[in-house]
Amino acid sequence: MNKVKLISRIGLLGLIVSCLLWSGCQYEAPITAKPTRKIDEKFLGNWISKDEKSGEIVRMKVAKLDDDNYVVFFDKDLYRVYHSDVAGTPFVSVQDLDSKERKYSYSEWKLNDDGTLVGRAVNDKVVPDETKDSTAVQKLLEKNLKNPALFDEPMKFTKEK
Repeated sequence: MNKVKLISRIGLLGLIVSCLLWSGCQYEAPITAKPTRKIDEKFLGNWISKDEKSGEIVRMKVAKLDDDNYVVFFDKDLYRVYHSDVAGTPFVSVQDLDSKERKYSYSEWKLNDDGTLVGRAVNDKVVPDETKDSTAVQKLLEKNLKNPALFDEPMKFTKEK
């Protein structure tokens, strides 16, 4: 699959889920100050994931906020999410709209050919929470693109019909 096609299949919604499920990934700045591309309508709708350990069902609703941003409702909270590609790699920046601090989290997501959404949150041991600005975040991400420790365990979602 070529890079352009791969990038167009990357979504940003899963970042939210991953970062909500573990305590790290609270950053002062987004990966990029502005979206690097428009939303992809393939990611709009209701998504479901089943936690393999607990059996718990996780639901997420993704809607269009505007041409560049998604709004995501997950676990009774709202998030603004947008594409933040770095060095040809599709990432997303996710902003918690329900917190006073309105901090960010980061992830990489892709939509497989079977329609499964697979997301991997950026590991805060590789990109520390103390990283304060977008330029520093981008440099760390680019430096660690081939580092297997860059991402946490993947989560898988299917679209509800």
